[in-house]
Parts: sequence; C-alpha cells; structure tokens
Amino acid sequence: MEPVTDQAFAAALYSDGDAGLDTGASLLAADPTADAELFRRGEEFVRRAWERGWQPSDVVRLVRRELDETAACLAAGLIASETARYERLPPRWRSQLDGLPAAPPRNRPDRFSYASAVLGLYRLLLRLPAIEPVGPPPGAPAHGLRLPPAHDEPRMLTRIRALLAKAEATGFPEEAEALTTKAQELMARHSIDEALLAARTHSKEAPGACRIGVDAPYETAKAILLDAVAAANRCRAVWNSDLGFSTVVGFEADLDAVELLYTSLLVQGTVAMTKAEAGQRAGGRKRTKTFRQSFLMAYAQRLGSRLAADTARVTAAAEAETEGGAGSAGYGAPHLLPVLAARDMAVTDTAERMFPETTTTRVRGATDLDGWTHGTAAADRARMGGNGPELRGGRGNR
Repeated sequence: MEPVTDQAFAAALYSDGDAGLDTGASLLAADPTADAELFRRGEEFVRRAWERGWQPSDVVRLVRRELDETAACLAAGLIASETARYERLPPRWRSQLDGLPAAPPRNRPDRFSYASAVLGLYRLLLRLPAIEPVGPPPGAPAHGLRLPPAHDEPRMLTRIRALLAKAEATGFPEEAEALTTKAQELMARHSIDEALLAARTHSKEAPGACRIGVDAPYETAKAILLDAVAAANRCRAVWNSDLGFSTVVGFEADLDAVELLYTSLLVQGTVAMTKAEAGQRAGGRKRTKTFRQSFLMAYAQRLGSRLAADTARVTAAAEAETEGGAGSAGYGAPHLLPVLAARDMAVTDTAERMFPETTTTRVRGATDLDGWTHGTAAADRARMGGNGPELRGGRGNR
C-alpha cells in the first residue's frame, strides 16, 4: 500500500486548489506515524531550494510574502534543522539563520490545521524557480562566483552601524543628518582603504554578491533607493520584482556598507514620510497612497545624487593624499583612481556574467507634487543623496 505521506503529497502538492490540500491534510492528520516522514520531506524540499540558488532569508521572505507568518515560521524550522547537519556554512548564512523566526510547535492548534499549513508550504517550496546563485550551497565547494570566507565584522563597520542606529533613533533632523553623513563618509573611506590595501598586497579577492529584500508596498521606490545606495558604494544592484529582492554585486566590504546604509535610510525615510503624511491629513488631505509613493520616489532620487556627490568628495580627498605620497591610511599604495577603476570593472564584469539579460527601465508614477516636495526635503535632511530613476532588472522583471 502506498505510504500515507505519498498519498497526501499526490493530493495536495501536484494539483491546485484547496480541495487537494484538505484531502492531503486529512490523510496526515489521521496518521501520527507519518509525522517524521513529513518533516524529513520538508528538509528535502529546503535542500532543493539551496541547489536552485536560494538562501535562508530568501526562502523565508518569499514564504511570508506568498503565504503568511505561520508558514514563514514553519519554513524557518525546516531551515534550522536542515542546515544543522553541516560543519561549515557559506558566507552570510550564519547571520541569516540567526535572524530566522522561531519555529512553531508541531501539530498546533490541531493536527489538521498544522498539516494543511505544512502542505501549503511544501507546495510553494516545490515550485521555487532557479535563481542566480550568490554563493555555493552548503556542503558544496565554492565555484563560479568567488566569495571570501565568513569573517567577523570589521571595527569600522561596527562604528558605522552605531552611527546609523543613532541617526534612526534621534528625533532631531539636524542630528540625524550629521550622523548619516558621517556614516557615509566612513563607508566611502573604508572602501577606498580596502581597495588600496588589496592593490598593495596583490589580493586575489573577487567581487561577490548578496540579496536584499525589497518589500511591498512602494517597492519600485525602494528598489530605486537601493540602486542609488549600491551605485554610490561601488556596487551594482539588479532588481527582481517578481520575487521581491535585489541582488547586489560588489566587493565584500562594499556589500556590507550597502546593506547597512539602505536599511537605515529606509527606516529614516519611512519615519519622515509618516510625519509628513500626518501633517497632510491634519490639513484635510486624503490621497495617502499617491502621497507616499511620490514621497519615496523623490526621497530615493534625491538621495542618489547626494550619495554620489559625497562619495566623489571623499574619493577626491583620498586621491589627493595618494598624489602627495602619503597613501590612504598610511599604506603607501598605488594611485587611487586606477585601482578603483579596476575594481569597478571587476564588479561590472561579475554582474554581467550573473545577469546577461538585464533590462533598464525608466520609472514613472510620481504624480503627487506635495509628496515629491516633502520627499525631496527629507532626502536633504538625511544628507544622503545619481541620475534619474532607472532600474536594472533581472530575468522575469518588468
């Protein structure tokens, strides 16, 4: 006789609709001996996701987006169990695992409801498409895209993280402006120091990549903001609108900076938008959605130009040091601009190998003048700021 798990999967996973899920859940709920095999099959589906290029945070993000928080927690439990078998994990995986939600108790609130939720999750995992890998799966040797080994966070990034946390927490725009500006300056200088040190020591480090979630609502504006942050920090971002993330390509220190700064600027922008919107509502205005969209579009575009200007200023100052013979941070490294140009070319080549079919789309849709004005002002206060809003999208994007 066919095992209960196979019967449940045949009913629920390979057909659409709730009827199949109900049939499969009923079969599983009636047979407690199937529990262990059900969980083992889930680990297998997770392992297949790694082979298709997915990473832990990618899976949980998509499950949360397509299903709900309960399913995301179920996925987290499978991921934690599956990855526990590996002695070593790829770079960035440990931090992703540490950020997973807690797994719910099994068979709660009842066996049928639990089985139904599990089968819904498995149906989604089974249909995950292959995506561009940003590193090897666990248990496999690195190949193709070269990534540095996992490492503790450099002291400079810890300092930058602290500055951005203060900028997010303060209620004074001028203080947030000063803190965020200082953080971007440290990021730009840190990137330059890393580039010069790599040139001096003839480092074989190659660009890597990471994925950063770009969640609804107003995901187009958020993707523009991430693209601006990436470009200012010598990286390239490619947005996959269908799956809700951007892949950022760059050298390791720059990838860390992009993730830190984007997250902080998004927090600061959301706070500023909420405050501005409250003022609009107090005046009797009700067009909330168009105001928010235009606010964030303006915020992202304005920050793009300011970020680029800040990076150019720090780069010019560092180049003057190398021209004077001092070298950045006392390294006595080669002249800066050729070193940075070589790294920019390496990033571009890596991005084009990963995404040979990208498209560039000019974005429209900011129709609210008040929202645009307030968003521009908020970007000025954040002191972050190149060009008009254009996005690079990977396969499946529009």
